[in-house]
Amino acid sequence: MMRIKTFILISITTILPLMAAAQDISITADYPSVVNVGEQFTITWKVNTGDGQFIAPSFNGLYKIMGPQTSYSSNTQIINGKVSSESSYSYIYYVQAVKEGKYVVPPARLTLRNKTFMSDSLVIDAVAGNASRVQNAAPGEENNEGDQELEGGINDIFLRLTLSRKDVYIGEPILATVKIYTRVNLSGINEIKYPDFQGFLKIDLETPALTSLKRENINGTTYGTGVVQQFLLYPQITGEVKIDPVQLTVLVQQKSGQTDPFFGDFFSSFTTTPKAVASQPVEVKVNQLPGTQPADYSGIVGKADLTASVSKDTVNVNDAVNYKLVLRGSGNLKVATAPSVKMPADVEVYDPKVTEDLRNGTNGTTGQKTFDYLLIPRRPGEYKIPSISYSYFDVNARRYERVTTPELHFYAKKGNDQNAGITVYGGVSKENVQYLGKDIRFIQTTPGRLNKAGNLLASKNSFFSLYVLSLIAFLALLFIRREHIRRNSDLTSVRNRKAAKVAGKRLKEASLCLDEGANDRFYEEISRAIWGYISDKLSIPVSDLTRENAISSLAASGIGEDEIANLNSILDKCEFVRFAPTSSETEATEIYDDASRFIRNVENSIG
Repeated sequence: MMRIKTFILISITTILPLMAAAQDISITADYPSVVNVGEQFTITWKVNTGDGQFIAPSFNGLYKIMGPQTSYSSNTQIINGKVSSESSYSYIYYVQAVKEGKYVVPPARLTLRNKTFMSDSLVIDAVAGNASRVQNAAPGEENNEGDQELEGGINDIFLRLTLSRKDVYIGEPILATVKIYTRVNLSGINEIKYPDFQGFLKIDLETPALTSLKRENINGTTYGTGVVQQFLLYPQITGEVKIDPVQLTVLVQQKSGQTDPFFGDFFSSFTTTPKAVASQPVEVKVNQLPGTQPADYSGIVGKADLTASVSKDTVNVNDAVNYKLVLRGSGNLKVATAPSVKMPADVEVYDPKVTEDLRNGTNGTTGQKTFDYLLIPRRPGEYKIPSISYSYFDVNARRYERVTTPELHFYAKKGNDQNAGITVYGGVSKENVQYLGKDIRFIQTTPGRLNKAGNLLASKNSFFSLYVLSLIAFLALLFIRREHIRRNSDLTSVRNRKAAKVAGKRLKEASLCLDEGANDRFYEEISRAIWGYISDKLSIPVSDLTRENAISSLAASGIGEDEIANLNSILDKCEFVRFAPTSSETEATEIYDDASRFIRNVENSIG
């Protein structure tokens, strides 16, 4: 008997691989043919082999919430000595239809041993549900079109992304709230996936952890509700901007077994099952700011006030003065640009140090932003810091407003001790002369070694030739040195000559940032390289450098329209990506190549 069992087991292990190799490959799909708009459903492809590579199709308009989830099942039977085995590998996708229509999903594919096996195409009809929709929204939230519903007109679990407003100006803050509604017990949240919010600057708000749910009556149905996350959205582009759904996986508690008639659910056991839910996509209409934009527009949409001060009213020449501009207000202060500061020619101005003290709340961003400029006067005299104008867009008044700073003065005086801080090396120590003991030393009487005049080096012709050559070399070095000092005394010419070299170093730094994956620093270094090169090459002070006068100066220098268009493209991409990061590594490489080509072409044209 033992031998028979062993023989059967050996036969099974030998025959099964042969049967699997000889079986026909099949791919079948399990899916609903009709669904409601907003309803979550599953599409399952079953394959009768675990070999090969399964390739899911594109869902052609249907929104994929999550997947694939894989599972395996096997069944082996021996009937009257005949062995039969079935195995099935399932690939499950959670999908949602966001609008009405008929959707055609292409076939799924399986690649095995250089052969491709395909399933049938899927046809799914999405229809509008007849049940009433959720209409009660939290205070301050707008109702989103297309709120979800489940079978029977009531949704057990659904997710909503609500916006405080859907018709805004560019740069105007929007409060976004992700809120969950449930009629079943939840044991926790497993995973949250937010969209990329393309076209928006997103700032997360501090949201309390969701430890308990509040009861709300929604159209006669009681739900447990809770806020998952809140954040501020600042639109950066105009037009109809779409926000993709937020995806959430929750753990649902389900009772296993039957209820005890005496003790109820006291001794019942529960299991947790993951369930994926997603909000509906939302569209926001972003309007362009009305009217003509002032030249000193800061980019702020909200309220702003600007104050100015200097650290000292009297300094020595070459000493530093701190000129501080403090911007206070509310709105998109994060993107506020530094004010344009114009100083006298004899005052050296350094790039400002920017510090932020911003607080983000449900009503937007408030706080202050400080721009600290370092000024160094190079000549004595009285200096005047002109008044600075700074414009912003007032949403309530729907017009541009301007704030100005008063005119400030400081005086630079010539220092009393010009040699202060200079260390002199060498000299003689202050010691008394030692007495030798004798006033007159004995005179040497021997003649010593004497040479004839003809043997002296000064009597040879080569000595005079060498003397003349040394004199010529000294005069040549003196001329070269004086010319070097003269050329370097003109700082504008020096910056012009070294513009390409300095820009090359900054591009090299940007390349290192790209290799390290620091995309924000990469675009910042590219912008610094371009603006620094234009300032040095065209002799435009940084305080006067704008895109308009840079383009006009390039055109006046004979730079073609193609290169100017390339410059605009580089600057637009850098500014856009810094505030709404959506770029890929390929796009970053293209921007780097365009910047290098622009600098090289301008250098060849201007020289």
